[in-house]
Amino acid sequence: MANGGSEPFPFSVMLTQGVEQTRKAMESYLDLFEKNIKAAPWLDTDLSEKMKTFTDQNIAAASEFAQKAGSAKDFQDFWRIQTEFMQAQWKAFADQTKELAGSATKSATNVMKGSST
Repeated sequence: MANGGSEPFPFSVMLTQGVEQTRKAMESYLDLFEKNIKAAPWLDTDLSEKMKTFTDQNIAAASEFAQKAGSAKDFQDFWRIQTEFMQAQWKAFADQTKELAGSATKSATNVMKGSST
């Protein structure tokens, strides 16, 4: 099990592969999302751009986490990195949800105004 210290924490390869698979899945989802946005008139450009921006930010955060976690020296270091990442993601999720809710409300209001005229 010992490797003479030549490799970082042993989860690094598995973690990197998992994040890469997740990134590819998120990119596929984003492509599908963008195609369907065009078919949904109630989703305006502002809302769809925010969603795309948030997806890009979340993918970048996950990639950064994988790089940091991949260089963890031991389980305690990995746990610290994981905890910091999760705290940052919960905050980002709350901020993104609030902003998307505001944009969705604005979009729905605009659609309702347009249908009542």
